[in-house]
Amino acid sequence: MNFLFLGDIVGRAGRIAVIEKLPKIISDHKIDFVIANGENSAGGYGITPSICDELFKCGVDVITSGNHIWDQKEILNYIINEKRLLRPFNFEDGTPGSGFEIYNKKNVKVGVMNIMGNIHMKKCNNVFEIIEKKISEIKLKTHVDFLLIDFHAELTSEKQAMGHLLDGKATLVVGTHTHTPTLDYRILDKGTAFQTDAGMCGDYNSVIGMKKENAILRFFKKKTDRLVPAMEVPTISGIIVEGNNDTGLAKNIYPILTGGNLKYKS
Repeated sequence: MNFLFLGDIVGRAGRIAVIEKLPKIISDHKIDFVIANGENSAGGYGITPSICDELFKCGVDVITSGNHIWDQKEILNYIINEKRLLRPFNFEDGTPGSGFEIYNKKNVKVGVMNIMGNIHMKKCNNVFEIIEKKISEIKLKTHVDFLLIDFHAELTSEKQAMGHLLDGKATLVVGTHTHTPTLDYRILDKGTAFQTDAGMCGDYNSVIGMKKENAILRFFKKKTDRLVPAMEVPTISGIIVEGNNDTGLAKNIYPILTGGNLKYKS
């Protein structure tokens, strides 16, 4: 089973790139299941029902999110009924939507979980305590065939600690939120695929996807207009994971970067 995880989709440039190019990526790499973090896809702030529908139509199976999930208020009612859109699992009890679902694809049960870090993020329940309890209820090859986890967090140390905590208990643990792809993709000791951050789908001639001029001014503590997404040449950034059908763990992981001028050199 081949999985594609796309990093945070930022603004129109990233969104259009995914919509236009994803079908060919799926075909070229024989992808069976696609997850994309879409929380910055609506002008950099949140996601709308219509954007969700566009992403599902082009081949995305599940959309994950993070601290910007509620920026577009119309998503509140949509997420209640649309189980393919996830919000962080460790939000307070009573929060609309779901942070974990099981999806059936090609007679395979794929579990997807969305969690959020606690450091420099909006208030949510302790992610390490929550995930340790929840993961004990989800057994690979018993409850699900594969389990993929999007950890939306600020700190690299927090994301790496989560990867090691869940090693051998999930197919993939991948970080999102910082919009910069890390080159530490690997399979951990007990068989879980891991990357600290999947990067973003957007214009990298920017500051984490936003127009660089205003972003730079903010570091001079000067009053600026609201940050808006860069709209030039987008890059699609993510990872591909080959799952082991016998164990539910990972056989291989490698990055995918297409479009734009951001490239890994082999």
